[in-house]
Amino acid sequence: MECCCMDFKELDPVIDKYKDSKGSLITVLQKAQDIYGYLPEKVLMYIAEELSVKPAKVYGVATFYTQFRLKPVGKYLIMLCQGTACHVNGSKAVENALCEELGVNEGQTTEDDLFTLNNVACLGCCSLSPVMMINGETYGNLTPKSARDIIKDIKAQEESNKGV
Repeated sequence: MECCCMDFKELDPVIDKYKDSKGSLITVLQKAQDIYGYLPEKVLMYIAEELSVKPAKVYGVATFYTQFRLKPVGKYLIMLCQGTACHVNGSKAVENALCEELGVNEGQTTEDDLFTLNNVACLGCCSLSPVMMINGETYGNLTPKSARDIIKDIKAQEESNKGV
């Protein structure tokens, strides 16, 4: 079955591999998110149909686990830790600086689709608190100024790449 305007050719081998494996829904969702960058509604419906799972269950799993995204994210996904160590060491001030620098609130993407800012419960880097990850790269011992500088550096790098 082919849903309107969605290409499932990369997803089909994943579904074929896990179709008969009980308890494989999370794995299929993870791989689908790797393919599409997030989980569009049409992909969730396709997965439900192909795995013979109720759409409500697929949606429930996708919304329960914070690893899953139902909206597209920017080129740079910023995950700012708000765990206890980070909170005590100033993550809220870092968040305020990032929101101001990016012109967005937590959970939003910049108008140019370059940055998405998400708070997360814990990144497991307590000795580096406060800490954030951007596309898997860890930045620790943050201050509001150092967080802004990181964003400014990425913006400058993006600008210089445009001229290439």
